Amino acid sequence: MMRYSALRLPRQLGPAAWNSILPEAPVFDPLDQDTTADAVVIGAGFAGLSAARRLRQLEPDARICLLDAGGIAEGAAGRNSGFMIDLPHDLASEDYAGAGDDRAMIALNRHAIGFARQAVEEYGIDPDYFDPAGKVNGAASAAAEAHNQSYARHLAGLNEHSEMLDPQQMAELTGSHHYRSGLYTPGTVMLQPAGYVRGLAKGLAAAGVAIHTGTPVHGFVREGQTWRVQTAKAVITTPRVILTVNGHLESFGIAPGRLMQLFLFAVMTPELDDDTLRRLGGAPRWGVTPSDPMGTTVRRIDSGQGGNRIITRTCAVLRSGMAARAGDIARAARVMQRKFDTRFPQLAGMKMEHAWAGHLCLSRNGVAVMREIEDGLFAGCVQNGLGTARGTLTGIGAAELAGGIKTQVTRHFGAEADPTRLPPIPIRDIGANVILRWKEWQAAAE
Repeated sequence: MMRYSALRLPRQLGPAAWNSILPEAPVFDPLDQDTTADAVVIGAGFAGLSAARRLRQLEPDARICLLDAGGIAEGAAGRNSGFMIDLPHDLASEDYAGAGDDRAMIALNRHAIGFARQAVEEYGIDPDYFDPAGKVNGAASAAAEAHNQSYARHLAGLNEHSEMLDPQQMAELTGSHHYRSGLYTPGTVMLQPAGYVRGLAKGLAAAGVAIHTGTPVHGFVREGQTWRVQTAKAVITTPRVILTVNGHLESFGIAPGRLMQLFLFAVMTPELDDDTLRRLGGAPRWGVTPSDPMGTTVRRIDSGQGGNRIITRTCAVLRSGMAARAGDIARAARVMQRKFDTRFPQLAGMKMEHAWAGHLCLSRNGVAVMREIEDGLFAGCVQNGLGTARGTLTGIGAAELAGGIKTQVTRHFGAEADPTRLPPIPIRDIGANVILRWKEWQAAAE
């Protein structure tokens, strides 16, 4: 008899601001009575919602139960920057290019984007929440420009289009004279991530998926041919469990000592009034990722996505205990205020309305954990900082494994190695955080 018990439950620091700026969210009741299901999906972020949708496509009459410890879009799905990127985007490399099979990964990323686009159409999700606007890699230094040029050459070798933007074009786009240049690529979808996942949940519920929020899973045990999934107030009996909990895979004792629990931080302005918008200038919507992966991501959104606001994201810290600290977010907020003031001196000193931490999970060798862990237990986890596209893919793949089919998604992730082992705690955290702080310093202008 196999038993998995949750050693930790998710802990969030700061609001899920993307969710906070939208109208009141749909409510899904906690599970409060024992039941049965043909499949239980644990975790209702990008991966879990995608897994439930894919399983519904494969098995229209299946009883599918989707559980989440918090609320829809209150976890990582409401805390990321909303870039659904099609091209190589290796956060561990200098210019995102990485060293894998790029064409295969691009095709998979575009498969995820297509899956999401179909969901938007099928479920009537607000198209403002799924904007195929592309993105820009911004460069503020000579080193960053070199990264952009290197990445552009890499993309040209893949026959992928990109366009260099000069300082004037960057200023016209962003309202900021901070950037020396930019590299535009057209395939990224800019999400309002909370709006998108809310729409997925609403569509799945209408399709008969039983969604229960405020329902943390404390463990599950194999008994014969079924699993007994234990929540605070009820038990679900099911032949199949799909874990889509990203880094909390380790909380259940799977891949221990192999997953890097990373936190990134972001701040968001209050809604900008007409006078502030005139002083700011620039386009009403855009997204800039840093040419150096350790730099600063900046987005501007408009009223269709939750108000005219600017979002700034930077700083990273490794916390193997899976919880960021108040001091982490306080320091990051100070850094991001400086970054904001530098980019937008016409708005310098503006007090941010929201500040938050978001939990990422990476493996040292850049692989996911998308596989059958044992009979009837499937994982779609470890998204390596690419939660929108990679989370969608690992959710799709886990559902396809659970449905007994082989596809390009299952073959790709099934061929990946296991995550490599990490140094022991506390050496892991001390060493990683020294390196992260050093890289942050090197990328200070970005």
